[in-house]
Amino acid sequence: MVTHVPAEATGDERGALLSFVEAQRGAIRRSLIGLTEEQAASRPSASELSLSGLLKHVARTEQHWLWMAQQRTGDTALTGDTSQVQEAWADTFRLIGDETVEQMLEFWDGVAAEVEKFIRSVPSLDDTFPLPDAPWFPKDGRVSMRWLLIHLVEEHARHAGHADIIRESLDGRTAFELVAEAAGYADQS
Repeated sequence: MVTHVPAEATGDERGALLSFVEAQRGAIRRSLIGLTEEQAASRPSASELSLSGLLKHVARTEQHWLWMAQQRTGDTALTGDTSQVQEAWADTFRLIGDETVEQMLEFWDGVAAEVEKFIRSVPSLDDTFPLPDAPWFPKDGRVSMRWLLIHLVEEHARHAGHADIIRESLDGRTAFELVAEAAGYADQS
């Protein structure tokens, strides 16, 4: 469940940015250690957020940004008619049908590998791609590959913080305890 970035991957700007993205992915993944599907789907606060929902959201959002950077068509549910976007957006925060945490983790691992391969293949982090026509993006906006990686760090870190709070609300386990467990250290409490 915990992915480590090799030390040699951090020696350049691309590697450093990819390692920051991966560190935030790891924080979200670790929040799910030892939980049942029911626990992962529970919402222990007034928020609609659950750990499994956050997992799905970050995985799908990362894929969506990758596809935009690659200028691929794919799930266009997050652009277009506002009412359809709101419904599709809500569905990215919960597992639906037979989706499971394990499946979402595997899916995200695939997305993460594709992001790394793509970023390592672009000629420059200064290369840009267009943002879709949507009211929340500037008209004719473009962002760089560097911006994309920094945005993924920002997006994942925001949700890693949510995940920390949700997990601690579920069973009192803190991020530090989960890091130690993932690293193979015995429970120190």
